[in-house]
Amino acid sequence: MENSKLALQLFIEYLQIEKNYSQYTIVCYRRDIEQFFRFMDEEGIGALDEVSYSDVRLYLTKLYEQQLASRSVARKISSLRSFYKFLLREGRAAENPFALATLPKKEQKIPNFLYPKELEALFLVNDENTALGQRNAALLELLYATGVRVSECCHIRLSDVDFAATTVLIHGKGNKQRYVPFGRPAREALERYIHRGRRELTRKLPADHRYLFVNARGNPLTPRGVRHILDRIVEAAALMQNISPHVLRHTFATHLLNEGADLRSVQELLGHAHLSSTQVYTHVTKDRLRRIYLQAHPRA
Repeated sequence: MENSKLALQLFIEYLQIEKNYSQYTIVCYRRDIEQFFRFMDEEGIGALDEVSYSDVRLYLTKLYEQQLASRSVARKISSLRSFYKFLLREGRAAENPFALATLPKKEQKIPNFLYPKELEALFLVNDENTALGQRNAALLELLYATGVRVSECCHIRLSDVDFAATTVLIHGKGNKQRYVPFGRPAREALERYIHRGRRELTRKLPADHRYLFVNARGNPLTPRGVRHILDRIVEAAALMQNISPHVLRHTFATHLLNEGADLRSVQELLGHAHLSSTQVYTHVTKDRLRRIYLQAHPRA
């Protein structure tokens, strides 16, 4: 399996350097491929170029036996298909045994989102007389105002925020950049945090790293740190549901579409490469359905 491990390392370097994939995506690829290596060991398959289509079918069967979600199975097969495509390009395999594998249809789940009253409960719990409370308020406001991914949020620098134009420069997936506007509540929360809370949190640092959001020690905030902060806010607001930073992204998109924004504009704001990724948000809330019904039905 030494040659297999070397091939995997070369593939990871390819994803990092040529494809410029995020660290999270690369970790997923590595995990999926290493899982297949364990399958090869169990089945006595010694080399990557010995894998046949019948082996792939057996592997698919084993994945289904684990009762994995269709989305997870599809991702694993897609990872291995890309891996073998790379091996073919590098002359390390004669064929791609995953080329004919049929991916299971992805389940279309309606994204979780918050209603305005639930959002208001989150905004009210932050004590803005403290540095951490000011940071939490600014973080929450910006996540909802822009719909950015948590990883994108953690990479925002002070120079990326333009208060005159009320926009923030987002460094998205694949090193793509986009400008996203934000409103008055987010602007006020950010100004308060930057001029007061952030200064207090970073005053003991030998040099300012210039990242917008910081932790209690003044160091750049991580995605894990953002999730922990949001968990604390949800707990303080006494909301029963599980709310992740991505739920705020879903809420951002849902509220824009419900208030009449067009799909293409929302796609651009979210930084989606394909419109199909945005179309999942075209569900409507019960409140909007009722409003449309009352307006349109002759005997409503």
